[in-house]
Amino acid sequence: MPMDTDLVELARSALLSGVVVIAPVLVVGFVVGTLAGLVQAATGVHEQIVGLVPRLAAMVAMLVVSLPWMVERFVELFRSAAGGS
Repeated sequence: MPMDTDLVELARSALLSGVVVIAPVLVVGFVVGTLAGLVQAATGVHEQIVGLVPRLAAMVAMLVVSLPWMVERFVELFRSAAGGS
């Protein structure tokens, strides 16, 4: 039975790590999308591309900036799953 609890703990850790790792990118996308929506509402420009391009650019920039941290988090998860230090 300890094997089942180990598997559940590993799945929980993997899901939590995935959420923590992707959260900064999603938060940046949400903030930039909200600001772009406010600008669109204020100016009366309702083209979808005007809101999409800044959001994608900000999310890609955040992904590039936080990629080393993301990889480090996943390496830690895999090491703990393999029983390493």
